[in-house]
Amino acid sequence: MKNSIRLFSAVIFLLSSSLSLTAPTVYPTGNTIYDPTNTWNGFNVLSILDSPNVIVIDMNGNAVKEWEGFNLSPGGPARVLPGGNVIGTTGSNTPHQEALALIQQNFEGIETWRYEKNLQITQSNGESVWSARIHHDWQRTDIPAGYYSPGSDPQLDNGRTLLLTHTNHVDENISTVMLEDDRLIEIDQAGNILWEWLAADHIDEFSFDTEERAAIATASRFNEARGSFDWFHINSATYVGPNQWYDAGDSRFHPDNVIISSREASVIAIIDRNGSVVWQIGPDFSRSEEEMAIGQVIGQHNAHFIPQGLPGAGNIIIFDNGGSSGYGAPSPIAQMGTGIYARATSRILEINPVTLELVWSYARANFFSTNISGAQRLPNGNTLITEGAPGRVFEITPDGDIVWEYMNPPSPFSTRGSNAVYRAYRIPYSWIPQLDTPVERVVVTPELGDFVLP
Repeated sequence: MKNSIRLFSAVIFLLSSSLSLTAPTVYPTGNTIYDPTNTWNGFNVLSILDSPNVIVIDMNGNAVKEWEGFNLSPGGPARVLPGGNVIGTTGSNTPHQEALALIQQNFEGIETWRYEKNLQITQSNGESVWSARIHHDWQRTDIPAGYYSPGSDPQLDNGRTLLLTHTNHVDENISTVMLEDDRLIEIDQAGNILWEWLAADHIDEFSFDTEERAAIATASRFNEARGSFDWFHINSATYVGPNQWYDAGDSRFHPDNVIISSREASVIAIIDRNGSVVWQIGPDFSRSEEEMAIGQVIGQHNAHFIPQGLPGAGNIIIFDNGGSSGYGAPSPIAQMGTGIYARATSRILEINPVTLELVWSYARANFFSTNISGAQRLPNGNTLITEGAPGRVFEITPDGDIVWEYMNPPSPFSTRGSNAVYRAYRIPYSWIPQLDTPVERVVVTPELGDFVLP
């Protein structure tokens, strides 16, 4: 029965993925909906793929600030901190999906901090350089979810930073090929490594069954260009952060523990400071009644705890992408046992981590980003969603009504004409005091029949 359900889901995915799944409310690019009375207003920080710049837009879609010298495609999102300071990744280790360094710039664009001395690598041009080998995400202890909350007070020198990085090695407990493995490191401000964790060392803790382990061992997605197999592919790693569960005595949710999201395996897990997996959902969401009520999570991104001071604090938010992911028994659709789960729509999930109750969700038939993406809980209870692949960022109420929407235009730096947004964050106007608070103008989307291009 389980294989039949997977096969049916995969067929639906393949059929529907050939259709155009553009957002229904978007007409031109730019700001297409804006109801200032029902939004949480502030600046929007965009991490745009195929762009070397971090861009800040106001609520009407006007670019009000831009920092140069970044490379956000392989290394994860940029974040703006109070005082108009920005942190993001720079440099690229082609063909690996990773950046060379994490850097900080002030408002004037002057670099004030850099971390790159993790590993020495030889680039494709034969040059040997230091590299952070950072990919997909990074985090600071004083802003654990990566975005604004009333209880957070980010400083320029926060003491500790978490980086999601790569390292290459062979581990025959997983496969006989070279692995491009996920390695978490925590550094101090001087760049000293304080803590590290390697995914391969803990494969036996992730509840994979015999069929899943066999599919992983085939290394069917070995990347010839990289000479390695990205078997687990973590795409987000954040500190759990202060929460009521730990305050009540549940040590699994220690603020310094790290919640990770594995896209390839459809696993979300919490790692404690001893390196053990202390909490997990997935890979197969049919193994318990609680997970069945959530539904199969596929190719997810940006799993994190809602920070204290925000509605839903202590619950976990996940951008459940859909697309395909997961290991298991081969089928006509997934002949090597890779990508066995498939769905052509996305969901936002809010889950109580103790009871696994699905507290809130957002899903629409035409809401779909097969990769990247994320979600941010806002102080008024709304949620800012980055539907990354089509370049759409929008704010919804708890009832799912869209009160703000922005469609990113194609990046002038992209050779592919891409307008994809890796992730967007909303910050208070006061976090960039060098900029004036902008005038907020209502934007009402015209009816389909009334819209005419000039």
